[in-house]
Order: sequence, then C-alpha cells, then structure tokens
Amino acid sequence: MSTASSLSPPPVSASRPRAVRVIIGESVCIPAEVVDLDSFCRWAISDQYPERGKFSFLHGTIWVDLSQEDLYSHNQVRDAFMAIFGDLVDRRSMGLWLGGGMLLRNSAADLSTEPDGMFISYDTLRSGRVQRIETPDCLQLEGTPEMVLEVVSATSVQKDTVDLRKLYWRAGIAEYWLVDARAAQPRFDILRHGAKGYTATRKQAGGWLKSNVFARSFQLTRTTDPLGDPLYVLNVRE
Repeated sequence: MSTASSLSPPPVSASRPRAVRVIIGESVCIPAEVVDLDSFCRWAISDQYPERGKFSFLHGTIWVDLSQEDLYSHNQVRDAFMAIFGDLVDRRSMGLWLGGGMLLRNSAADLSTEPDGMFISYDTLRSGRVQRIETPDCLQLEGTPEMVLEVVSATSVQKDTVDLRKLYWRAGIAEYWLVDARAAQPRFDILRHGAKGYTATRKQAGGWLKSNVFARSFQLTRTTDPLGDPLYVLNVRE
C-alpha cells in the first residue's frame, strides 16, 4: 500500500475547490481560511494581518495594494477634506468623521474596506444602522454610513470608480464622494444614491457641489504652496 507524501495535497472535493494560501512578496500572506466576508474580517483584526498595505473584500474578490501613497495626489488631498470635516462635524455636533484607517463592513453588499474618509451621524449610531464592533485592539464598523470618501490613485482606479461605486450603492450609502487629483486640475464628484445606482451631482458655477447630507456646498481647488508644490483646499458654504 502506498502512502501519500507529507507534501502531497489532501484530496479535493469535486463540489468545493480547496482554499489556498496566497503569498505576495515576503511581507503579505493571506491565509487559506480567508474565503468569504466573515473570514476576511476575522483576519483583518488578527495578529496575522499585515502592518503594511491596503486590503479590501469586494463581493468575493480580495483587493490588495502594496504601493506607497502619493504625497500630492492622495495624501494631501485627503488631508484637505479632513481639515474641513473634523471642524464642521464637531461644531455642529453632527456625528463622527473618520479620516481613514477604519474598517467598514457591510454584509448586504458583501463588502469590507477602509475608506479614505466617512461620516456617520449620531442618529445613525443611535438607530443601529451603523454598529461599533469593539475588539481588544481595534474597532470595526458594521452598517451604512451617510457618506464615504475615496481618493483615486494609479493603483485603485478600477476599485474606486467601478467596484466600490457599485458596492457602496448596494450598501445604501447616501453620498459617495470621489476625488481624482492625478491631473493638473482635480476632479471632484458627489455621487448621490438613486434607484438604479449613483448619479453625479450637477456642478454649480465655479465647480461648487451641493451635499444633501451636510446641507452645504463644497468646492475643491488646487493652488501652490510657497515651494511651488500642489496645495489643495476644500471650500465650504451654506
């Protein structure tokens, strides 16, 4: 009787393919146990989760980006929104503005990702439409915030403009704010939730966009700093 080598794979069920571990470079290992939204979220809060890189679960697809964040077309753009929303939300006691790094899960959309920013009102938290899932080392959010922000980078075009546009809509998020600052003039859109998908808000004179969530209009401009480098400013008016 022959015996299988210790390196031989176990028998594979004809009805269910064997999950495999995925290794990317020498810094990222996605365990074989990560096969769906629940297992992805367990991995995302475990000690095995990589310290470097961005990871999303997009309706059955695991999206991975190990590239460095661009200073001027991504980091500084996101900071322009953080500078305004941190103050605006606090002054009006509206809720929570989270500027990145927070895991958002929505089971209805089969989605787990870390938006560049998101807004959750106190009413939404009270109602349970978004729940804070506390763990010893981090905090996950489950549900539907009123607004999410994504800043497009060279490695996230498909994810931000196609995949997340569909999944955020399925999640019922009222406004999807999408910014692409890779060109000389930044593109800024507020996408509103509709019956069949998101629709772009019509721009007012000067490029102003009205947000129903915040009852304000916003304008993103690009100038230069004292060194001649790009400087982004988010303007707001009632």
